[in-house]
Amino acid sequence: MMGPAHSLSGAAAWLGVGAAAGAAGHPMPWPVLVVGALICAGAALAPDLDHKSATISRAFGPLSRALCGVIDSLSHAVYQVTRKAGDPRRAGGHRTLTHTWVWAVLIGAGASVLAVTGGRWAVLGLLFVHMVLAVEGLLWRMARVSSDVLVWLLGATTARILAEILNKPGNGSDWLFTGDGQEYLWLGLPIVLGALVHDIGDALTVSGCPILWPIPIGRKRWYPIGPPRIMRFRAGSWVELKVLMPAFIVLGGAGGLGALGFL
Repeated sequence: MMGPAHSLSGAAAWLGVGAAAGAAGHPMPWPVLVVGALICAGAALAPDLDHKSATISRAFGPLSRALCGVIDSLSHAVYQVTRKAGDPRRAGGHRTLTHTWVWAVLIGAGASVLAVTGGRWAVLGLLFVHMVLAVEGLLWRMARVSSDVLVWLLGATTARILAEILNKPGNGSDWLFTGDGQEYLWLGLPIVLGALVHDIGDALTVSGCPILWPIPIGRKRWYPIGPPRIMRFRAGSWVELKVLMPAFIVLGGAGGLGALGFL
């Protein structure tokens, strides 16, 4: 799928989690619902850091472009080392390592550890990165015609405001994990979810997605999971734009209302 659809699906997924958490007896304070939805929308772009034309690879200028090159090379190397006889040869690393459940869990766990051990600046950094990505994904039309600096300023301002709101008692810095020193441990959850939702979205397209790596399936370790061919679509097709994106908006709205107790 394309960036806007990935971001919408990420936001909708977290809002749905909010509704489920409330039903399970762990209701989200509204700041956690909002911040988590924005983080998840941004994180849903992150797996495409292995592709030089992706939104995330352009979002932070030379820094993200350089990181894209590193991730692409790393992904390709891991593919080459772990491929089985049935896996085709390939020249690059797109839709390999960063499109697996292993990668999703690792980056989510890393973000949680960073948030807990890195203090205020680590939290602000995580929020800033994901707010910029959320702007790029959810407001992509406006982001494209504005300068990168304006998008970065918006991301930094939003991150600062949301961090201040979360820090107030009862607003959710310790949501779900209430032990001493566990504030913001939950930040890794929307990051994991965003990456997994991205992978599921890509699995619906023609190429499929190797979400289950390194679990071997038949003669392949990088098996492209997906529905039957007749149910798949091309990225950017009318199915994505006219069916899935409106569905994500409706489902996200319903999830948000449920999380806030209105449904």
